[in-house]
Amino acid sequence: MTTTTSAAAPATATSTLDLAGVSRWYGNVVAVNDVSMSLGPGVTGLLGPNGAGKTTLLHMMAGFLAPSRGAVTLDGRPTWRNPAVYRRLGLVSEREAVHSFLTAYEFVLATAKLHKLPDPQAAARRAVAMVELEGAQDRRIGTYSKGMRQRARVAAALVHDPQVLLLDEPFNGMDPRQRLHMMELLHSLGDAGRTILFSSHILEEVEQVSGTVQVMVAGRLAASGDFRTIRRLMTNRPHVFAIRSTDDRALAVALMAEPSVSGVELGRDGLTVRAGDYGAFTRVLPKVALARGVRVRQLIPEDESLESVFSYLVEA
Repeated sequence: MTTTTSAAAPATATSTLDLAGVSRWYGNVVAVNDVSMSLGPGVTGLLGPNGAGKTTLLHMMAGFLAPSRGAVTLDGRPTWRNPAVYRRLGLVSEREAVHSFLTAYEFVLATAKLHKLPDPQAAARRAVAMVELEGAQDRRIGTYSKGMRQRARVAAALVHDPQVLLLDEPFNGMDPRQRLHMMELLHSLGDAGRTILFSSHILEEVEQVSGTVQVMVAGRLAASGDFRTIRRLMTNRPHVFAIRSTDDRALAVALMAEPSVSGVELGRDGLTVRAGDYGAFTRVLPKVALARGVRVRQLIPEDESLESVFSYLVEA
């Protein structure tokens, strides 16, 4: 793919984004609490449920918000009140801010001119091609699907070839083909030495794109590491199941003898079972039920929401 090849050209320079003890609060509400991290070349995923503080953190990185405490620096210089950082940084915010009467080419060209690029037309054409919008670049953005509008915004963020790219939920509204191309583009940019950070609340998106993961919960950095490490923390945590069967009492007695089970509560509506190993418990449950002649009517994981998974990481 020619667009991906051009995006993968070696970067002329690399940049590092550092956060040291960063907090941000609004009155009595703490949005980000004492976050420290260092982002270098490659793709990093910022994972967390909605309301975790991801957008606030990205806005501080981009210099849109001042930290209430701590420091955010790009190559050793503060991002707050430092317009020079935008020569090396591009941002795609979660909120759309695209004039619908412009075509994609006009929108990206206007951004290129704001950056005072020596050849804004060529830069705009190159950026539009990188996101595969050449065939629709002369259509008004108001006629675009949400996924196409998102790609136009990414093109505008890339038009000045920044060393750092920040993206807030970049895959929103994209169809599977658009997602695949955007993932390939981010990979190629990271491989070329750019520092890429994108936020998501979807674990699978982060798994497919980033090698390093930063997990945020309730404004705090809950976990950090490569994806395998984060996945292991999430799957090896305790799990809670609600079970209804033809003989809850007999099943409870049998399950208490299983090593994968850490607790069983018998109630009027069935059993509440706490298991330390998800896989081992779901494998052993049918065998135990069959051996006791019990039929399981209902098995529901009660704590599989992202919020509960991430909350466990905070407590771990």
